[in-house]
Formats: sequence, C-alpha cells, structure tokens
Amino acid sequence: MLKPVYPIRTERLDLRPFGDEDLAALYAYQSLPEVARFLYWEPRSLEESRSFLRDKKAATGWEREGDWLVLAVVWRERGEVIGEINLQWSSRRDRSGEIGYIFNPAYYGKGFATEAARAVLRLAFEEAGLHRVVGRLDARNDASARVLERLGMRREALLLENEFVKGEWASELVYAMLRREWDEQTGARRP
Repeated sequence: MLKPVYPIRTERLDLRPFGDEDLAALYAYQSLPEVARFLYWEPRSLEESRSFLRDKKAATGWEREGDWLVLAVVWRERGEVIGEINLQWSSRRDRSGEIGYIFNPAYYGKGFATEAARAVLRLAFEEAGLHRVVGRLDARNDASARVLERLGMRREALLLENEFVKGEWASELVYAMLRREWDEQTGARRP
C-alpha cells in the first residue's frame, strides 16, 4: 500500500495527481508524433487524452499489485504541467516496481525527467519499501536510456526484436536498481 502526501516537491518540480485542469497540457504532448514514437500508442486525439485523464486522475496511490501511481509533473516556476511520471507496483511478493515517464519535448534537456524520476525512486524504495525497480524502454530511445543511467540504474538486458509494435519488430532495453544500490548512492538508511 502506498498513499503519498501531495505535492511531492523537488528543487524545481511538484509531482501531484492529475486534475481536470490538466487536459490541455496533457494533450499538448500526448498528441505529438515524437512523443508517441517509442510508446505503444499513436499520437492521441483530444478525446483519447480526455479518456486517459479520466482513468488516471484516481491513480494517486497503490492498493494492490498491478496498480499504477500516475502523477503530473509541474514546473513550479511556470506553474505548467510538463509531463508525467509513473510507478507501478509489479509484485507484492518480490517487492518490485516499474518506473516510467513521458515529457513534453519543449522541456527536454533541462534535467526535469531525471529530477522527477529520482523523487519517485525515493518514494519506491524509502516509502513503499520496494526491493527492485525496473525501467523498460524501446532500445532506440537514447534520451530515456540516458535518464535511467543518470539515476544510477544498471542496464540489465537488451531484448532483441521481442515485440511487434506499430507494424515493426522492436527491441527493448531493461534497466534496474536494487534498494541496496539506492541506499549506497543516496546514503539512505533503512528503518
């Protein structure tokens, strides 16, 4: 079970649940071909973004395996939603999860994805008590791989042409971090 206190604040960002007022910002990046390029879905219509928002507004904590925490990433300086950060509770027994993120390209290259993901890893390990967190991505997504590497996650696997996505075979990279690696990196202490 995980029920964070919101907003989760970083140096420049607030991570919080999505609200109805976020539709325009969400659609602004979900509708872009360059954002959907390495994802399972095509650029979304306004109605598809509205449906996503409706489903994800309640994803504010975990109650059971398979639940996703889906948070809007707000750049406080501008008060704008610039992306989203996700954390799935994959397994209770194995105490594992999966991290993911999507950002508006207008904000690429500013360290926002790394900053938001670091806050969510802290949540995963220090509040949720996870043992292991993975990040999975299309092997062609170099920018996303760099984010995971900056976080100190290990590249564990390259799965060659393991999925047929959008009419072509796609390869997948898998990165991971263990709680003890997080503790070593951050100096965190276990309770």
